[in-house]
Amino acid sequence: MIKNILIVDDDREMLLALKEGLNKYSDTFAVTMAADGQQAVKILRTAVVSLVVTDLKMPHMDGFELLGHVMQHYPEIPVIIITGYSTSELERLALEGGAVGYIAKPFLIENLAHQILTTLRRESEGGTLHNVSSGIFLQLMEMEQKSCTIRLENKKNGRKGVLFFSNGELFDARVGDNHGKTAAYEIFAWDEVNLTIQNGCALKKNMIRKDIQFLMLESLRRKDEFRAAHSGPGGIEFCADPEIRRERLGRDLRDRIENAIGPRCETEYIRMDDKWEKRIERLAKAGQIFDLGKLLAGFLDVGEKKDYVLVPGPQNTVLKVDQKCPREKILQVLTN
Repeated sequence: MIKNILIVDDDREMLLALKEGLNKYSDTFAVTMAADGQQAVKILRTAVVSLVVTDLKMPHMDGFELLGHVMQHYPEIPVIIITGYSTSELERLALEGGAVGYIAKPFLIENLAHQILTTLRRESEGGTLHNVSSGIFLQLMEMEQKSCTIRLENKKNGRKGVLFFSNGELFDARVGDNHGKTAAYEIFAWDEVNLTIQNGCALKKNMIRKDIQFLMLESLRRKDEFRAAHSGPGGIEFCADPEIRRERLGRDLRDRIENAIGPRCETEYIRMDDKWEKRIERLAKAGQIFDLGKLLAGFLDVGEKKDYVLVPGPQNTVLKVDQKCPREKILQVLTN
């Protein structure tokens, strides 16, 4: 499988030279380029990246800031630092910050390619398994006290997740924007997965603090509870956690708005919290007090460039839309 390498440098000539020089390794990895850290962050949100190679000195967002962002949001992705201002102190800071490699300019492209290939081989030396049960395999990880990063793909719907083990203890789980126990409950409910094992765990702090057995039992309980509540005709795709179901509903509403009005609305799903739950509850009560009927959807203007669309229901949902979007049209789409 061809890996995708993201190279970040504000020197366009350097980027082009690296892309051309690394082209001979196209049977192993492909190169994506970014002009600075901010552009790299946007690419990481939408693309599958196996390795980041970044310069240190860049405008807008330098290499250390990008390294910190990757370690916080994508700790499974290794980072190699390149710099023209090499000192032993910089190298120490980069490696302590989580970088797996450090190379000083000027350098031979072959030397960088060697680091890339070595890192990719090390990251994938754990191997890949297909069509396995996630629950049984993960219990083995706990028993063997293994430190590793496991990437999983749900065979049913292609949804991807990541699990981080340190000495057999599950430190974190991630599926889309969900972290911790919420993501673990969903992953443990997957019946058949493909998974890739990478030796080593980049995380140092345990974000879950529950053993595998507890998480698996709770996941099964939620799975059975959901199936019992949604056993009507037509079949509904299983999702173990209410917040994940809410997120999918939000994305579905966003797609309905953009299909009806167009992408100019720039609709964005907003994660729910107690503040939003209370706002929706107050608006619904206000409708009852003034005998306005049941609240189906509403706009909230909080003085920002975008408005908030509140959609009450079993899974209360909030969307953010551009103020230029026609409110009447959006309400019509959401209430039909």
